Amino acid sequence: MQRRHFLGSAAAALLAGCQPPPPALEFAFAGIDLERGHALRDLLAQGPLPAPTLVRRAQVIIAGGGVAGLAAARSLRLAGVHDFALLELEDTPGGNSRAGAVNGVACPLGAHYLPVPGDHAPEVQDLLEELGLRQRVAGRWQYDERHLCHSPQERLYFEREWQEGLLPVQGVGEATLEQYRRFSQAVGAASRAARFTMPQFAALDAKTGLAPAHQALDAMTFEAWLQHQGLDDAHLRWYLDYCCRDDYGAGMARVSAWAGLHYFASRHGFHAPGEAVAEDREGVLTWPEGNGWLTQQLAAPLRAQGQLQTGTSVLRIAETRRGVEVDAFNHHSGNVERWQAPRCIVALPVFVAARVVQNPPAFLAQAAQRLQWAPWAVTNIHLNAPLADRPGAAPAWDNVIYGDSNPGGLGYVDASHQKLDPRPGPTVLTYYQALGDVADARQQLAMQGAEHWGRAALAALAGPHPDVLQHATRVQVTRYGHAMSIPVPGVQTFLSQIGLQGSPGKRKMLLNGERQRALPIPATARLAFAHSDWSGYSVFEEAFTRGHAAGLRA
Repeated sequence: MQRRHFLGSAAAALLAGCQPPPPALEFAFAGIDLERGHALRDLLAQGPLPAPTLVRRAQVIIAGGGVAGLAAARSLRLAGVHDFALLELEDTPGGNSRAGAVNGVACPLGAHYLPVPGDHAPEVQDLLEELGLRQRVAGRWQYDERHLCHSPQERLYFEREWQEGLLPVQGVGEATLEQYRRFSQAVGAASRAARFTMPQFAALDAKTGLAPAHQALDAMTFEAWLQHQGLDDAHLRWYLDYCCRDDYGAGMARVSAWAGLHYFASRHGFHAPGEAVAEDREGVLTWPEGNGWLTQQLAAPLRAQGQLQTGTSVLRIAETRRGVEVDAFNHHSGNVERWQAPRCIVALPVFVAARVVQNPPAFLAQAAQRLQWAPWAVTNIHLNAPLADRPGAAPAWDNVIYGDSNPGGLGYVDASHQKLDPRPGPTVLTYYQALGDVADARQQLAMQGAEHWGRAALAALAGPHPDVLQHATRVQVTRYGHAMSIPVPGVQTFLSQIGLQGSPGKRKMLLNGERQRALPIPATARLAFAHSDWSGYSVFEEAFTRGHAAGLRA
């Protein structure tokens, strides 16, 4: 046992007799209103919609205020279009990238980081420059270190102690290390066969969509591909399954081989122990409130200009001879309102868009039938003091538990990790569960109370942190019934063909002086579709770039 852990354990034992009793735990749901979404479903199932009591007009309507909808609003503003309205179901925009707070401590309610974007994502790079997160110094781009993840970045609870990094290495045998090296070589070979980019839809072939080599990978599961490669090591497979669940909401038996390799080849990289790591592949931007920091910045100008309409459920979108009609239920007034505009950007999840778009185009109906979605639970746990730690690596931002017994458990991030003040104090741990592989998970989310999910998260944390119940004061659970689309085999090939159907349109000069590239997106005469679902998986770069392109088309 290391000296610091011995001293810490001894001090904890001496103080145990004079510790106050654990605080009374409070459990609650937070973040999104699951009942509000179900009310929309039920209203649509009842038959004819109530007549609108008010008619409003704008040049463009944006349906949906997730990352894609917020990005579309930004590109409209930069293109000089200010007469638009963004309609959002929840009381705060942001989609899977919302922020929250527990007992005054900011924390994420969903996505919690953004890798430093590469040159395939110039739209995201431009956003970060606009927000002051990166600037050119002596001819090179530099990122604000206050927003880059502080060290140590990640650790794994493995064999009853913490190790640095998430790939199991402590005490593993040479056979395991050899399979790590073989997988690293396989990722490199796949990258050379056809490039993987983030966002991927920006690099589609004009004739074939997804490259033929990628179509072959998309035809099988990641698990089948690993079996074909002879990669069967239990530690490697645990890690790859964790990575799939982390990014896609389901494990390697569900996602395609294209998705499993894309996770590494597009931005993360895979490095076997001892291999060199390129510095620019490892940078991660994060904030105490996760990617909610980004969506708050995107929403701020919309609030100031009165362009953001929250608490508004889109019920119907119809193309007419003169434009588009959007009927929406205002949860604050209890009335149905009609919006009329020449154009509409449909930044809704595909399964919602297929319900509300009247006479939906064939590609929308087909996508809704093909796509599958993963439920998620995000549990934020407020602690009144730092937790005791098992031996090994020091506390990190991202903390993963090997073999987590909680279904779908992915570990936690610490909201206080980015603080500049080194003094320990109260914090919030955000524990993630990807439930795409859990039977009846969506029904469980709707039926089980907050305490059910909170207690399960606390039990998972009790292994590496035996005193978690002693310091936990409040637990808030955010439920996502359809958090993200799962890139199952065949979906990527299908979606890449849809992207080719949308005309890129005319390039526009933006107010900040940048001339943007025109990107193909699913569209009809008056509707432009923008959501990460159209990429087949949910990450910030895909959603933002699609929303940005849809805004320039409108």
